[in-house]
Amino acid sequence: MQKKYTLHDGRVVQTTDRDAQVVVYVDPGADEKRHLIDDLEIDEHTLASALDPDELSRLEFEPEHIALIVKLPRNYSSEEEFVFRVTSMGLFLFEDRLIVVVHERDPVFEGKPFVGVQSVIDVMLRLIYRSIFHFLQHLKTVNMVSEELEQKINASMENRYLINLFTLEKSLVYYLNAVHTNGVLIVKLKTYQSRVGLVGEQLEFLDDIMVENEQCYKLAEIYSNVLSSMMDARASIVNNNLNMLMKTLNIITIGIMVPTFVVSVFSMNVPIPWDWKADPRSFWYIVALGAVSATGVMMFWRYKKFW
Repeated sequence: MQKKYTLHDGRVVQTTDRDAQVVVYVDPGADEKRHLIDDLEIDEHTLASALDPDELSRLEFEPEHIALIVKLPRNYSSEEEFVFRVTSMGLFLFEDRLIVVVHERDPVFEGKPFVGVQSVIDVMLRLIYRSIFHFLQHLKTVNMVSEELEQKINASMENRYLINLFTLEKSLVYYLNAVHTNGVLIVKLKTYQSRVGLVGEQLEFLDDIMVENEQCYKLAEIYSNVLSSMMDARASIVNNNLNMLMKTLNIITIGIMVPTFVVSVFSMNVPIPWDWKADPRSFWYIVALGAVSATGVMMFWRYKKFW
């Protein structure tokens, strides 16, 4: 699917003009790929990299354009079961046009970053900044989800929530790798600023992007370290909860066994004291004796601090 945009009064506005300044291809089909490769002379391997979620961020200089592969988080779905994945975005910068290739639908040009843009280079830089902002939003979500799972683990006796935490930890490893490779790309843009055509405020904004990406990486690293370092403790909590349940069940079982023994003795088909024919209150004596014996067992366990 293809969408066209133009720059108007510092904003990116959707248009139907044939010579649009910004063209976005969302999961391009075979015909659109052939147009990008044959007509715009975009390298076929680079185009495939823009749609490959496992591809690393990079910067390449072609005869007619500059190619950038940027990492960004995928839109999270409840069906993912706490798996936060990453994807790639291709930015192909021509002299007066920017081609954007993404794998999934997303409101690409929404939000504050796309205010005050004057050129396609500004749009390119703001797309990189938006990917960093998107990562930060997902990290906040990961942190909230992990705190919620921790509360459930404190009262849980099954491994389901623990497995969910392992999944979150794995997702953070992917995020760390993606943010790191984006940082390498930003450094290359800074190094080749003259070839890219960065000047004045664009260089200042690139410095801001570099700082934001570094902070994003540090935040992801902190969350990842906290999850990995506390994983053994959380596993111990689950085991301890199960042990406490088994201990309680054992106490209940032993507490029931004593009065059961008392009642069983008086239920034998042999001569026993307190024959009900001689004393109608014998039944209540036996019940009281069973209750007293159960209470005695519980008090003994309390005294020994077994319970």
